[in-house]
Amino acid sequence: MTDTQLLEDKIKSSGLKIGYIIEKLGISRQAWDKKKKNVIPFRAAEVYVLCDLLNISDEDKPKFFCRKS
Repeated sequence: MTDTQLLEDKIKSSGLKIGYIIEKLGISRQAWDKKKKNVIPFRAAEVYVLCDLLNISDEDKPKFFCRKS
């Protein structure tokens, strides 16, 4: 499950555009919206790319992306 608000705040503070991020992820805008809203999960490779782009540390990763209990 993704913490949507935390992810959106991190993207805003990074200065990166959504178009650039989804291009790097190799997904469509529709897929991005579904993943961000927790309709479908981010794949591990996508989490890795997002963390790299947004400078999210391994320590902070669970704050943004965690499994449902």
